[in-house]
Formats: sequence, C-alpha cells, structure tokens
Amino acid sequence: MAKVTGLLKEYIFANIIPQYINFDKGHNIDHINAVLESSLEIAQAYEVDIDMVFTIAAYHDIGIKFGRKTHHITSAELMMKDKALQEWFTDDKIILMKEAIEDHRASNDYEPRTIYGKIISEADRVIEPEIIIYRTVEYGKAHFPDLSQEEYFERVCLHIEEKYGVNGYLKLWLKTEKNTTGLQKLQALLKDKERLKEIYLKYA
Repeated sequence: MAKVTGLLKEYIFANIIPQYINFDKGHNIDHINAVLESSLEIAQAYEVDIDMVFTIAAYHDIGIKFGRKTHHITSAELMMKDKALQEWFTDDKIILMKEAIEDHRASNDYEPRTIYGKIISEADRVIEPEIIIYRTVEYGKAHFPDLSQEEYFERVCLHIEEKYGVNGYLKLWLKTEKNTTGLQKLQALLKDKERLKEIYLKYA
C-alpha cells in the first residue's frame, strides 16, 4: 500500500487541516479526515500519485469560508497559491490537483476531467443515511432558523430527493461499493417516510 510522503503529510496536518476547525459541521475536520481516509482507500485501485490524492483531499473544501456556492473554485485557488507545495509537486501536477478540486462538487453537471477528480468526488460523497440526514438538518438550522418542525422535515426530504433520489443530480463516477450501497439505503428511506422522520427527529 503506497504511503504519503512524510514531510508533506506533516506540513498539511500542521498548516491546512487546522483551518477546518471552525467550519460548519458538514465541512469540519471530521469530514476532512473521512475524505482523506476514503480517498486513500479508493486510490489503491488505480495507478495514481498518492501524494496528489492526499493533497487534493486536504484542500478540497478549504475555500468554504468564502462561500459554499463557489467553494470548489476558491479551494482550488487557495491550493494554487500555496507555494510550499512546490517542494513536492511540479507545476503540471499542481494544475492537475487544481482541476480535481474544481471538479469535485456534487452539483457540477460535467464529468471530472481526470481520475484524480473522480477519486475526490467519490470520496467526498460519504453516503451514509444518518450522516446525510444529520448534515441536512444542521444546514437547515443554520440557514432557515424560522422554519417550523414540519417545514424542516419537508426541506430535508426535498433536499435528499433532489440530490440522492433516483433522478437526483449526484453522480457516482467510480461507483464504489460503499457509496453504491449507501445510496440504495438512502433511496429506500425516501420511500419509507416514517422511518426517515424517526431518524430526522434524533437530530432536529
């Protein structure tokens, strides 16, 4: 199993990962650590540069502090501006990492340009029903504080249907077993609203 270069790993854990501490619960350190782990796991099936995979995962949401809508763009820009990365990567590799970060957003309507973009897209999904419901509830609390309990639940159902439903916009480019299974479970929950509401009420 390929390992990340030690000094690169030390640099990222000392300087990049701590920036996620104050981000929302859908993009905090727990999320980044999960994406790092998943990216490295997925990468084992492909002939890729493991240092690039690790770095892409570490930077992919760093721009969220400047807004969610364009965070894939700002994250890529921040990675490009980090001159320290030139110690480990050529300009060509940095461009590939930039493109992968730009391509990772679930709502993008195009296929990632490289295997690196597909790996980070797949790793970023983390499709576990309870986690998805929890993150959706937390987002709703933060951005729609005046909604009633029933309105919150309707919003959760609508978001999950639009993103993860049979005709949802989310795409699994590599279709890993973990995410495929998680997506099937989530789609089954959409048909069982009583069970979905039970889970929702745990976090509401």
